[in-house]
Amino acid sequence: MIGSRLTLGLSAALCVVGLLAGCADSDTASPPSTGTAASPTSVAPGVDYVNLGDSYSSGTGTHPLVAGSPFLCQRSSVNFAHVVATEKGLHLTDVSCAGADTDDLRAPQYEGVPAQFDALNSGTDIVTLLIGGNDNDTYGGAIRACRAVAPDDPTGSPCRDKYGRTLFAPIASKTLPSLQAALREIRRRAPAARVLIVGYPWILPATVGCYPTMQVAAGDVPYLRDLQRTLNDAVARAAADTGATFVDMSAVSDGHDACAGPEIRWIEPMTTSGVGAVHPNVAGQAAMAEQVVEHLSR
Repeated sequence: MIGSRLTLGLSAALCVVGLLAGCADSDTASPPSTGTAASPTSVAPGVDYVNLGDSYSSGTGTHPLVAGSPFLCQRSSVNFAHVVATEKGLHLTDVSCAGADTDDLRAPQYEGVPAQFDALNSGTDIVTLLIGGNDNDTYGGAIRACRAVAPDDPTGSPCRDKYGRTLFAPIASKTLPSLQAALREIRRRAPAARVLIVGYPWILPATVGCYPTMQVAAGDVPYLRDLQRTLNDAVARAAADTGATFVDMSAVSDGHDACAGPEIRWIEPMTTSGVGAVHPNVAGQAAMAEQVVEHLSR
């Protein structure tokens, strides 16, 4: 979801899939200050909406950032929660933050950045959450491992051959229980809220890939896609076990992965400069917003 979490060269720590260590930050005009503010969007006073999660939720790489929000959180004013709040006329408090894992829901992620759960209360009406990819370094660790061996056999499956199911194991043993506990805590703190947890849109296509634009060997593309499917299945199961709504992005995002053309992709490839690499672009955030709005309208 990898380097120091207080380092601005974050491409690793800012990202759900922290892959591009050493990549320049795309918002260099902003000071590297954590700040303290959440991101309230006052649209209508009637319905209170809280958005939680990691860089896919905060909108890392999409601009402009929310004025006054913690810079390290890379919280975008066009992330899916802001789009949803504007379309539905909701009062949004956005506390999502790049690099977050489920532990950061309960404790401050950075100095001066409160635990995300602190934004919840008995008056919260709607909660969205997108998290899990940073737990146990699932995405970042797996893609770094696969990227490291890809040049040795770019048409083969060197990562799968080397690691097998080892990279998958923590999802069932650690990430799933953490997601279940997080959703139960949301229910405890916001007992009247409608809770939606969003799945991750596809990062890679089903087969072949686009090496070296995405530095994953062709045979390892389905291997990493299976890893992402396993994580999304854990998110879906956690939702089912706790009464939350799972917003499944898998069907609608098929064909909009980082290997798709610039006019249709929802995920930016590794070759994109800045922290937006391997993150949803504006179109991807809009697509997630559309699915959340659809579920809220049911």
